[in-house]
Amino acid sequence: MGTTGPASDRPPVEKRRIVRLFRPYRRSLLFVVLLVAGSSLVSLVNPFLIREIMDTALPQGRTGLLSVLALGMIVVSVATSSFNVWQTHASAKVGQSVMHDLRTAVYSHLQRMSLAFFTRTRTGEVQSRIAHDIGGMQVTVTTTTTALVADVTTVVATTSAMVLIDWRLTLASLLMLPGFVWVSRHVGDERRVIVRDRQKQFAELSANVQESLSVSGIMLGHTMGRSRSLTDTFAEQSRRLTAIEVRATTAGLWYQSTIWVVMASMPAVIYWVAGLTASGGQMAVSIGSLVAFTTLQQALFRPAQRLLTIGIDIQSSLELFARIFEYLDLPVDVAEPEHPVEPGVVRGEVCLRGVGFVYAGAERPTLDGVDVRVPAGRSLAIVGGTGSGKTTLSYLIPRLYDPTSGVVTIDGVDVRDLSFGTLAATVGVVSQETYLFHASVAENLRFAKPEATDEELVAAARIAHIHDYLMSLPEGYDTVVGERGYRFSGGEKQRLAIARAILRDPPVLVLDEATSALDTRTEKAVQAAVDAASAGRTTITVAHRLSTIRDADEIVVLERGQVVERGTHEELLALGGHYATLVNRDAQELAAAA
Repeated sequence: MGTTGPASDRPPVEKRRIVRLFRPYRRSLLFVVLLVAGSSLVSLVNPFLIREIMDTALPQGRTGLLSVLALGMIVVSVATSSFNVWQTHASAKVGQSVMHDLRTAVYSHLQRMSLAFFTRTRTGEVQSRIAHDIGGMQVTVTTTTTALVADVTTVVATTSAMVLIDWRLTLASLLMLPGFVWVSRHVGDERRVIVRDRQKQFAELSANVQESLSVSGIMLGHTMGRSRSLTDTFAEQSRRLTAIEVRATTAGLWYQSTIWVVMASMPAVIYWVAGLTASGGQMAVSIGSLVAFTTLQQALFRPAQRLLTIGIDIQSSLELFARIFEYLDLPVDVAEPEHPVEPGVVRGEVCLRGVGFVYAGAERPTLDGVDVRVPAGRSLAIVGGTGSGKTTLSYLIPRLYDPTSGVVTIDGVDVRDLSFGTLAATVGVVSQETYLFHASVAENLRFAKPEATDEELVAAARIAHIHDYLMSLPEGYDTVVGERGYRFSGGEKQRLAIARAILRDPPVLVLDEATSALDTRTEKAVQAAVDAASAGRTTITVAHRLSTIRDADEIVVLERGQVVERGTHEELLALGGHYATLVNRDAQELAAAA
């Protein structure tokens, strides 16, 4: 069911680029760092309090000192908990802000991509990048920074405290750390590969669900008897994803289990070392110091283990960042000009001079040397056989694509020099594939003009001959159209799309097979309404039914991307060429349908 977009062979992610994501929140991050450092340092006080309790307060029976030290331990716990609450709130706010920035950046960049990108990329793939990939980074982005600062601070401070108590025991405690680091890097590399496979499989699954469980997909599956086959395909994709998830969960478990065993054994090693260093039955360190040291040791190994885990998480998340940055780095082939021309009053003269267009990978040009001029307020019809380039030509005027050669102008200004906002206000488009959002009729119409009044909605709907039908519905203009407008017939959706374009009131109107889904009677009524709405504006109509364009000021006939004939309906019929052949074919099809 199609292929995905960008290639999977990606260059390594620059870690500095990830760090730059946090730059706008550096003050908040500094506050988080101070809270985390404060929490880590305060938590180190307890082992020294324990040492004093065991070496001084208890042996000497000093209950007053014991009470102060015990109260100090409680105060430390309260302070540490308070620090943790504040830093969790602050770090979550920073992390979610970064996630918001990433989601918005990706969505904004994709909005700037040309139609070509979306014709070769499955919608499910795009959705997976925004939902699964960015969502998969959430834990890393929201917690890694604070955990990193907390654990580094704890490791440094704890190690220093351990050295103060006994440097020999400290050295024995740290001997295993290089091995732990090696294990962490090995597991991180393994998990990064797994993450790449998992996200690719997520994208496949999401694309399958988006396509097969849409209204169109369900209708096609049922009518073609492929529901069982589609279920089997989904089950196989889900099975592969399950296997990858199991690999992701179990990767490096034996390595990490070994680490935990070693860590759990370290207190025994410390007691053994302390016993070996005893001289004449007298240990080099006091019992209180030994208990404080083992307490610090456990406090050291926990953050050290988390640091190794963080390293693994960062290694895994690099693949997610790579997939997101890949979309952010996609070149924008239809870019908005840096210094757009701001025209005055738009008259609506449209010219195509020497226009050629070649789709990527195509063997021959779709358009080749097209020269067309449509005076302001006049109408042009574009006709031709399938694959002649009619629709492609209509895409060039609103800049859904840019021509490969030649230039498209409006009032003498290259459309590439107009801002997208100006161009959208100048050119209205009604395509042959009507798209409606899952929202009310009124909301769909106001997508063209958010500030439109109810009266303006009604006026546009009357012109498109859809108002009376809408008023016959129980909820009128508040009727929800359903996914892609499937609660309405093809003709009703077309008329809603026409009403939406009319509401925008553009000087130039491009109609690409806009009445193709209407029955003959409705088509004539809507065509008459569109003709009335077209008065005073430039109208370019791509037509399959030639009966709808007989009254056009000029008709252009395309054949294999070139203009082969032009003139009025009567002039072209008199030529007895391509247009006359198309008219005869049209008449035969209508007769056969009747």
